[in-house]
Amino acid sequence: MARWGLPFFAVPVACAMASCQSAGGFGFSQGSPAGKPIAFESIEGAPPAVRTALAGELASAASARQIELVGNGVEARYPVWGYLTAEPSSDGGTTLAFVWDVFDSQQRRAQRVTGSSPIKSVSKKNPWDGLDKEALARLAARSMDEIASFLAAAAANVPTEPAEASEG
Repeated sequence: MARWGLPFFAVPVACAMASCQSAGGFGFSQGSPAGKPIAFESIEGAPPAVRTALAGELASAASARQIELVGNGVEARYPVWGYLTAEPSSDGGTTLAFVWDVFDSQQRRAQRVTGSSPIKSVSKKNPWDGLDKEALARLAARSMDEIASFLAAAAANVPTEPAEASEG
């Protein structure tokens, strides 16, 4: 875990750097599917090193899906709050579970993304020890796939012009 010792605020920096890429690169210049950025306001439940590493993987996954991810303090159309757990499973392994609550501008939950997956367990005392970069990348990719689907559906449901009444 020591190799992931970057500060948690590295996500906004990574996002800002990715936004400088050309449209042929990461695609941030094209904006989020819903036209407004999202922000991960909080990731709870995991140790700081895991949160930092996951934040970087989420930024990469968001970029790959053309989702604009901004840091705290920047207005986001959809703030996201998350929670992670890593616990021993009944078969002797470890299960990683996550919940992301996506809120709208009125602070109402607009979408909940949940999932779990087994991870390799290195230590019976600390289930987080089995969490490697690949497991975090899979979690981030799965999370961003579902958030991107939600954003695309939200964008499709927003009328661009008022509907006109038809005659007759």
